[in-house]
Amino acid sequence: MKSADLATRLAYAAAWVRGKTDLRPAIGVVLGSGLGGFADRLGQAAQIPYAEMPGFPISRVPGHVGRLVVGELPTPDGPVPLIAMQGRVHAYEGWPAAEVAFGVRVLFALGVKTLVVTNAAGGIAPSLQPGDLVRITDHLNLTGQNPLTGLNDDAVGPRFPDMSEPYDAHLGALLEAAAAEVGVALRSGVYAGLAGPSYETPAEIRMLRTLGADLVGMSTVHEVIVARHQGVRVAGISVVTNAAAGLSESRLTHEEVQARAEQARPRLEALLAAFVRRTVR
Repeated sequence: MKSADLATRLAYAAAWVRGKTDLRPAIGVVLGSGLGGFADRLGQAAQIPYAEMPGFPISRVPGHVGRLVVGELPTPDGPVPLIAMQGRVHAYEGWPAAEVAFGVRVLFALGVKTLVVTNAAGGIAPSLQPGDLVRITDHLNLTGQNPLTGLNDDAVGPRFPDMSEPYDAHLGALLEAAAAEVGVALRSGVYAGLAGPSYETPAEIRMLRTLGADLVGMSTVHEVIVARHQGVRVAGISVVTNAAAGLSESRLTHEEVQARAEQARPRLEALLAAFVRRTVR
């Protein structure tokens, strides 16, 4: 896809959203499998299905509602404008990496300068248990794709963006402080992004552990690469929904992932709300 094509699509999608709301949030949140309920906290909300937006890739995965929600998050310090993606598209649905990251590019076109990515992940590190919330400190892009492949638009970002700090250290500290404030345990770890859709084999999990991964999933890394390309700060949170293959007796199913994510959702939502309040202070 040529840069001009991307710019045109972004302009149309952003104009569509601006036609639905006067809010101009500086904070965006991507809500992963089973975690979309956080968007229901937003007041004065405009709910915009992806299917209605010109050129917007559509998610068809259970647990991903597939819409943008623009509204105000109530906080003790007053309402904070926020835009949330209730669900994302994935490479395993057949989308190229650039399309997987298109949704967050729309957020940036709308003025988002701070991005929070969330996901459901398998726990690789022995210390992680299902239900744990984990601050992502770094990632391994093992999908075989990069969303920046092809012509580069220098007006958007550099040809070779620096990735030495994919997850912003200051935002990470705010996450830790927010977790302490609301009494939520928050671990930290490295996330490995794979293409999917099959779950990993036990041998692949042993490989990932050797490579330094604590968590594994099928999303997030393309969004973060694009965010750093455009100079947007990123914080990341994984919900551990299962022990990775070979680390427990259980068979892995998407239904289990959704159920575990739903159980963790109240703690994640409390953490996100406290984090957003700290971010705008």
